[in-house]
Amino acid sequence: MVQQSSRIAIYALIELASNPDRQLSAAEIGEKYRISAHHLAKVLMTLGRAGLVKATRGVGGGYSFIGNAKRLNLLDVISLFEDTSMGCKLADPSTATAEEWALFDISKEIKEISMSTYASITIATMLKQIERRKKAAAAKNKIGAA
Repeated sequence: MVQQSSRIAIYALIELASNPDRQLSAAEIGEKYRISAHHLAKVLMTLGRAGLVKATRGVGGGYSFIGNAKRLNLLDVISLFEDTSMGCKLADPSTATAEEWALFDISKEIKEISMSTYASITIATMLKQIERRKKAAAAKNKIGAA
């Protein structure tokens, strides 16, 4: 499961990448996603250090996306906030039971699959998925209103 900071970063990047010519404040992004501006500011600072967003100070300032939406994948973003390594999580591997090893093997496989999936999905792909969902919702609302 992706941690809160990673989710916040993905939401912020999607919001900023959807219109890279515009600048948004942390408060504007936070309001849309119901995220504290303070927590979002910390996440945006990390994204800035990674060269994905640019902060502009002053009146009309805010954050803008400067990454490459076609190349930036979700795993790149998650890796900024979480340990995505496949390290052993057994308390003492030398004394682990067959059952503990079996559960470890399955957990490791699940993590590898999820990390591979996150690595295959770019911010551009996410933006396309969002547009498809918006169109489907609009079509559903149009049918419901008829």
